[in-house]
Amino acid sequence: MKTLLKIIGIIIVLILIYAVIAVLAFSKDYHYEKSVVINAPQEKVWTYTGNLKGYNQWDPFSKADKNIVITYSGEGDKLGDSYHWKGDKNVGEGEQSITELIPNQKMATKLHFIEPFEGDAKANIVLTREGNGTRVTWMIDNELNSMMKIMKPMMDNNMDKMFGQGLDNLKKLAEK
Repeated sequence: MKTLLKIIGIIIVLILIYAVIAVLAFSKDYHYEKSVVINAPQEKVWTYTGNLKGYNQWDPFSKADKNIVITYSGEGDKLGDSYHWKGDKNVGEGEQSITELIPNQKMATKLHFIEPFEGDAKANIVLTREGNGTRVTWMIDNELNSMMKIMKPMMDNNMDKMFGQGLDNLKKLAEK
């Protein structure tokens, strides 16, 4: 019994040490990006990446809840156009609006998360020619609070999974 209590005590101390190190050492600035090369011209890929309605055809975050409600403001393809989503506890609630458009090259958006936590982020989808195809780079930037710094390794793992899934979905759509 004493051995078990010592092991539990050591685990708790290690978790606390990790938490303190994470809060002090990890930057509050968070950047994640992932790329894929799609065997299609930029103009075709742009139909899915240069507007919010096209984006929601391959975005894995909105696919996590079959009953998600998405409401668009505007057509989704002009500066200032946005959409609001409300889903289950896995998807939460928030808004995404277009802040920059460079046709066939870049769509930048601002994300405002309402639930399960309040926060803001910036996202970019950048297209560049690569051989006969198109390289798509999907990026997100935000600030981490102390709790999010502690969870950063899990966030990186989740972002890798979700961005990978989304870019795979996009590749399948654009290569049809």
